[in-house]
Amino acid sequence: MSAQEFPELGCYLLPGHTETPRDAIAEAQQAEALGLGKVWLSERFDVKDAGVICSAALAVTDRIKVATAATNLHTRHPHVLATMCSSLHYLSSGRFELGLARGVAIRNQLMGLATVTNSQMIDGLKILRSLWQGESVAGYDGPMGNLPYLKSGDWLDANIPIHFVGFGPKSLRFAGQHFDGVHLHTFITPEGMRRARQLVDEGADTAGRDERVKLCSVMATLINPSREDYLRKVVARMATYMQAPGYAEMLVALNGWDEGVIEAFRKAPVVANMLGSIDSVATLEQLEEIATLIPEEWVSAVAMGSEAECAKRLHEELSYGADEVCIHASTPDEFAGVLEHYRILK
Repeated sequence: MSAQEFPELGCYLLPGHTETPRDAIAEAQQAEALGLGKVWLSERFDVKDAGVICSAALAVTDRIKVATAATNLHTRHPHVLATMCSSLHYLSSGRFELGLARGVAIRNQLMGLATVTNSQMIDGLKILRSLWQGESVAGYDGPMGNLPYLKSGDWLDANIPIHFVGFGPKSLRFAGQHFDGVHLHTFITPEGMRRARQLVDEGADTAGRDERVKLCSVMATLINPSREDYLRKVVARMATYMQAPGYAEMLVALNGWDEGVIEAFRKAPVVANMLGSIDSVATLEQLEEIATLIPEEWVSAVAMGSEAECAKRLHEELSYGADEVCIHASTPDEFAGVLEHYRILK
């Protein structure tokens, strides 16, 4: 396949949990060989440090873009985050992109961090972009803290795209005002995707922006999955989102689902007595029971079935308002055959 044959398609590096971060090297090379436009990395605080893994992926590839989806604005000092990003930018001749999220509320609490506010986001973006342009930040005292003097270098001239990683309706409008792109979430229905496009565009219009804010859909893709694969990659993932206070509520609001389902789900003994995240600790027997608590519609917003059926679903997503689709829950080895069918649809 030729380079960048599918610039509108991407995939995750190290999807989900991993104990072998070195796999990211081969996965990035395979994604580039398949002609994908981008790979995304979701940072975890174990062996998936964003700077390290993105650096490795960029060092062993030549054309594909590498982006975080996501890291956080407040887990690194703003100058340290700016330096990480500018280093990756110049290391790769401009192939790095930054995806930022507010962080999961419970994790923020456990780490002693407050959830990032809109005012922090706005000022944080300004600080990053200023430093990347060789400008100084002096005498700042505001939502991002007390920053007497920050300066990276006069010669810097790095235009690094910044994506908002999230999906709450209010956040999507906000992202349309301030970010270059939005990286969404799994389990967003076609109607939810159209709504997301509308909200992002409303935000951009409010800010008087002419350029299109790119929208990236995240599509769980399972080729002829076994029952265990379905339970672990679809049911367990959705159930874990439904566990988290506030998280599933945003997905329900975007998709127009019944919020009462979440309350009943969380009260169910199999969920209420779960000691940890469902996708980390639940047995297959427990997942079978949990599957009965989730409406079929909630777990059907994925690409699943034959390679041809998965290709059709990925292609359809672009007609609902997405500019890019990030393939999730499958590695390049697993979804390579899907691209053969996708090519015919382009």
